Amino acid sequence: MKAKSSHVWKFFRVGGVDQVTFRDGADLIHLAELDQKLWMTLAMPTRGIEFDPKTADLIDTDKDGRIRPPEVLAAIAWIETALKDPGDLLKGGDTVPLAAIKDANLLAGAQRLLHSLNKSGATSISLAEVSDTVKIFAETRFNGDGVIIAACAENPADQSAIADIIATLGPVTDRSGQPGLDQARLDQFFADARALADWAAKGEADRALTPLGLDGTARAALAVTALKTKIDDYFGRCRLAAYDDQALAALNPVTQDYAAIADQDISITAQEIAKLPLAKAAANQPLPLAGAVNPAWAAALATLAADAVIPLLGAGKINLTEADWAALQTKLAPHAEWLSAKPATTVETLGLPRLRELLASGAQDRLAELIKQDAALENEFNQFAGVEKLLRFQKDLHKLLTNFVNFADFYGRTWAVFQAGTLYLDNRACNLCIDVTDPARHAALAHLSGAFLAYCDLSRPDGAKRQIVAIITDGDSDNLIVGRNGVFYDRARRDWDATITKIVANPISIRQGFWSPYKKVARMIENQVASRAAALDAAAQQKIAAQAATTAELEKAPPPPAPPSNKIDPGTLAAIGLVLTTLLGAVGTWVAAIFGKPAWEIPLIVVGLMLAISLPSMCLAALKLRKRNLGPILDANGWAINNAAKMNIPFGRSLTDMPSLPPGSERGLADPFADKGSPWWLYILLVVVALGAVIYFWAWPNRQALLNHQITAPPPKVDKLAPAPAGKSGVG
Repeated sequence: MKAKSSHVWKFFRVGGVDQVTFRDGADLIHLAELDQKLWMTLAMPTRGIEFDPKTADLIDTDKDGRIRPPEVLAAIAWIETALKDPGDLLKGGDTVPLAAIKDANLLAGAQRLLHSLNKSGATSISLAEVSDTVKIFAETRFNGDGVIIAACAENPADQSAIADIIATLGPVTDRSGQPGLDQARLDQFFADARALADWAAKGEADRALTPLGLDGTARAALAVTALKTKIDDYFGRCRLAAYDDQALAALNPVTQDYAAIADQDISITAQEIAKLPLAKAAANQPLPLAGAVNPAWAAALATLAADAVIPLLGAGKINLTEADWAALQTKLAPHAEWLSAKPATTVETLGLPRLRELLASGAQDRLAELIKQDAALENEFNQFAGVEKLLRFQKDLHKLLTNFVNFADFYGRTWAVFQAGTLYLDNRACNLCIDVTDPARHAALAHLSGAFLAYCDLSRPDGAKRQIVAIITDGDSDNLIVGRNGVFYDRARRDWDATITKIVANPISIRQGFWSPYKKVARMIENQVASRAAALDAAAQQKIAAQAATTAELEKAPPPPAPPSNKIDPGTLAAIGLVLTTLLGAVGTWVAAIFGKPAWEIPLIVVGLMLAISLPSMCLAALKLRKRNLGPILDANGWAINNAAKMNIPFGRSLTDMPSLPPGSERGLADPFADKGSPWWLYILLVVVALGAVIYFWAWPNRQALLNHQITAPPPKVDKLAPAPAGKSGVG
């Protein structure tokens, strides 16, 4: 909606649009009252432009990658509360005097920041002093972010506790850039440690759960679990053998099984051996724990005997019956159930003794107090972020306004944010080059600009690639073709290899429009001559091929003498004849129009003929150049251009630099490699011959009529009934 405003604005007109001028802080404060229909832009991207991305992110409060008018107005409103005179933004620079800061919190933050840098006596603060926050906070014990690092603790025990917690749960990055610990991680660690310790205490208190103690029972359970499948398989085979002794042969390995193993290098850990039963099965046969057992499982059986069988079933056990196996599992069943309830946490990696030590040491309360002390400074240290925001707005906000509310930077030739650099190509420097962020969208919109566009792929030796579109606004397009190479310099003066990949052809200048008809006629004549010569050459080649085929069938004969080297090709003769015919016809028409006219009229007639040919093309070019508009090109990059950003003929010419010698340069005219002996006499002779032919065949027979400024015409028809002239008979 249009806002009512009593503020008196000043506008400048450029690009065919009235654009607001920012004169002082009052213009900035009342910007919200300016009708947005008078803004040049309603949205712009935060990336793909020559604008500090950190500042753009501060303005882009909704973090959608685009800046819109409400966000610009919010930035101005914030500046009004931060600075005594918002007009200071118009001065630019990245330094703010402390005396210019209006907000007390920002002023306190700036003073504390300068104190951290040992610059307490400074009267101003710069962006360079606040940008490197890591340097500022590196030497500060507490920095207000609620995160502590090991150095925050004064005693080694707490420092070690912080390091252990970070190692088990992972770090939270402190403002200093170092790994740290916050309250959430602290609470999680001690909650997990307490849960694990309580679980372990329950097992220790109940001998049914840990008959061999925590560690001993854990080892026994592990040994049983490792062999459970193989032992169950062994006793299953033995029960089946007891059921039917005929199955015994099939239940044990046969010769063929060993033959397959023997054909390769034998390793007792080989998978083929591990697949075999633990021992030879027989009816009611106990499992030997050593001796005649599968060598792949011998070590595991020995561990089972040492860690589980002997401690739980008694010493002297060298065999394990099926009943012993069942009893062993029964004794460990409560432990397995208890073990399944073990809390899943990474703090276990520290070991139960260390966890119990930390729980009993009171480290949780001490570390929580450190975090509380750090967080208490949050408001004070958050002022640093406000100071950085102020300094970034001081440096960049005016630049944003002159590329958003108006286009003063673009029309003032001080490099707009959308100008990516300069392309040197075809003896010119193109300053209006724009990054292409979405080629498909560019293809749909950019051609509506009416400008001559050259899309270029850029690359650097380090592998970096990008694409730009260069708007050509001066010179001609004769040598601008796909595949031409040039050099592009970005705003940081880095050079890129550039190659034209696509061209959108539109008029570049009125001069190009003047010569366009003649170039088209010349190209048409060249094409006709080339086409005719090619056709004659093809016919000649076919004739020669046919003659060669006929000659091959005849008897060998001495080869004919080679034709003289100065013989003119028939195709060339035909082309020359076509050109002469065209020239003679044109010269005849011109001579018929101007023969007999006064000498002073002849130049006017020639100029008139040239204007009649060139004027339509020039008018069409002028109309298109007047409508040339930057808006569709920027819209294709995600901008929302609100008004026409025209590039008329004079302004467009300033965007492309044509070559010129520096002032005061000296130039020698003696060119040792200049073309030698240009046959001007031949050109003059051809013109004289053409004029002579026209005069001989057409002008001289009609000389009397031409002298009377008349063109010879057929005699009028005579009425048969009219009387005959005097002295003549009326009959034949």
